[in-house]
Amino acid sequence: MRLLNSSVCSRIPTLLFTTACLLLVCGCAGSVSAQVRKGVTAAPANPDEASPAFSEYRGIQLGMVSDEVRKKLGDPRDKGEEQDFWVFNEEEMAQVVYDKTHKVITISADFTNANKAITAKQVFGSDIEAKADGSVYKMVRYPKAGYWLSYNRTGGSAPLITITLQRIQ
Repeated sequence: MRLLNSSVCSRIPTLLFTTACLLLVCGCAGSVSAQVRKGVTAAPANPDEASPAFSEYRGIQLGMVSDEVRKKLGDPRDKGEEQDFWVFNEEEMAQVVYDKTHKVITISADFTNANKAITAKQVFGSDIEAKADGSVYKMVRYPKAGYWLSYNRTGGSAPLITITLQRIQ
């Protein structure tokens, strides 16, 4: 097992805090598609009437049971009844949150290397204008699909990118 360098380890609390803040701000307790990396970039013009193209992360979808998730992603670094946390490498981590029936209600992926992260254009089909500090945020609700999708990039020279899918409750 390869150990993380100290800069990544020191960022893990920030990753968890950022994700928790995002969920609180959105009033909630997310999945990134591997297809997005292959060039699927279309997003619906009217999210109320269309299904989003971006609906999974590493083959994980909302509604899957925890055993299926763990089979696909392997053993999580931290495993729990309500949440699992994976560190795939120094640049990519993920959290999956489960409801009381052990079904996925949230998928959140964090990337520490902007050059290897999924872009906002890949998630929503168009670029999002960055603020003066370089930060970017967008959230779209897809009521007919039953979830919301968000993209958050912090500002600065070493941004943290978080992509979250959350079931609408």
